[in-house]
Amino acid sequence: MVMTLGLFFIIIALAFVCEFIDASVGMGYGTIGAPVLIVMGFDPLFVIPAILLSQAVGGLAASLFHQRQRNVSFSSKSKDLKIFLIITGAGVLATIGAAILALNVPKIWLKTYIGVLVLGMGVLILLHLRMRFSYKTMIGVGILSGFNKALSGGGFGPVVTGGQIISGHKAKRAIGVTTFAEAPICIIGFITYVVVKLIKQDPTPLLSRSVGNIGRTVFSSSILRWDLIVALLIGVILVAPLGPLLTKQLGKMKWYYVIGPLIIVLGAWVLIKTYFL
Repeated sequence: MVMTLGLFFIIIALAFVCEFIDASVGMGYGTIGAPVLIVMGFDPLFVIPAILLSQAVGGLAASLFHQRQRNVSFSSKSKDLKIFLIITGAGVLATIGAAILALNVPKIWLKTYIGVLVLGMGVLILLHLRMRFSYKTMIGVGILSGFNKALSGGGFGPVVTGGQIISGHKAKRAIGVTTFAEAPICIIGFITYVVVKLIKQDPTPLLSRSVGNIGRTVFSSSILRWDLIVALLIGVILVAPLGPLLTKQLGKMKWYYVIGPLIIVLGAWVLIKTYFL
């Protein structure tokens, strides 16, 4: 698909809107952005790494503003930091496995699984169901979310934010933790995608190749769509301060009335996109 100047600006706007939603309520960037880009005509295997890299940058930037707005605290002894480390650690392992699996499993199976999981999570939140908080639960949340992210580019935020809220963690803090946790998960997923593509393209052992050869291949159009990546990066960087500010302003509202329906819509969107679009 040819990247015209007009399309480039449309993708910047798409990234801006999706990252604003994601940084505000802890979900939506990949779950909305990836399907829209695929519908626009981009190859899924170019869309997913582009989403992963841009969201890593957006997540790091937005998490700094969440901390500055005091929506979350990542001090050395805070509960938020412990949850972040658990979700990230579990998610990284799941992400590596899922990125490899995503290149070898029928996409319809993966998208159906993610759509049903996210939809169910939204229903649980809307019903205001809660269970006792435990760090073991957060390990499960990290594994599921990392698996989802690498499989489709989305499905991370709804599970991490929703899982924390269902477990009793405060909504504003859950959003801040999710925003920060997405960054390392996305970076690992992006690197895994690139490495697997390099190996599949050329059977020569990766460690035997010259650095120059690897660099030229990575920046070639056969591995990544850098025009797509740059457009997405511009959009997420521009919006980074705004999402956390909205999170703070809406701090006293009943978040489950916003997050529950949003997660349901995202889950339904994945299923509709899979079977009808």
